[in-house]
Amino acid sequence: MNQDKRIIVGVYHLNKKLGKHFSLEDINLQVANGEFVFLVGPSGAGKSTLLRLLYMDNMPDSGQIVVGPYISTRIKRNTVPSLRRMVGIVFQDFRLIEDRTVFENVALALKVTGAGMREIKRQVTDILTRVALYHKRYEFPPALSGGEQQRVAIARAVVNRPAVLLADEPTGNLDPTATKNVLELLFKVNAGGTAVLMATHDIDLVRSFGQRIIYLEEGRLVRDKEMIYTGDLRERIDDSRVSKRAERMKDLDITGGKGE
Repeated sequence: MNQDKRIIVGVYHLNKKLGKHFSLEDINLQVANGEFVFLVGPSGAGKSTLLRLLYMDNMPDSGQIVVGPYISTRIKRNTVPSLRRMVGIVFQDFRLIEDRTVFENVALALKVTGAGMREIKRQVTDILTRVALYHKRYEFPPALSGGEQQRVAIARAVVNRPAVLLADEPTGNLDPTATKNVLELLFKVNAGGTAVLMATHDIDLVRSFGQRIIYLEEGRLVRDKEMIYTGDLRERIDDSRVSKRAERMKDLDITGGKGE
């Protein structure tokens, strides 16, 4: 691991039961800052449960989660909002507010932090420009395509410049072209220094990228392709099949240059 890399997410002997059955059993993994990791497994493998635990929407029955300076066994309820500011979240179903414009949906993520209107306008304008949706800023989500809605959701998730982005099946409802565009955008987010952990059931989609793949099956971690961080995504995009446009974007910084 490079000396400038450090562990930003750690999961240690994590156990979580849903009902009488284990949803996750003895999970151990680490993610370095700036790393891109695919979390792969069939439906019901525990991918979404693990992501919810990472942003502490839920807590493990036993074991420990560490995200930056926050530790699941020590965190207090009033500290969780601070954790959420360093963790961006993207869902399969977008979760945009349909009666708010694109601009307003992204701005809400800043308003909850107490940012002033001038700063909100500057940052939202910047991020919508970077995701190529500034011209849609006054549109409402139902008027957008699925791919456009997911790009708005990603913009909302990264406008606060999080250290970690959790993406739960972000391409699950998209066609191949939109899937390609969303993956390119996630690569850009990662190139800016944000660690990305993307859950997907589509193993064929991720095999060609050469990135670390963590496999979950029936609540257990059955394989971790790379146990430690060994490279920079920007050095490996050339070998992926996303598209030639990814190469042109690999050095762009979607987070304004803020890395961890």
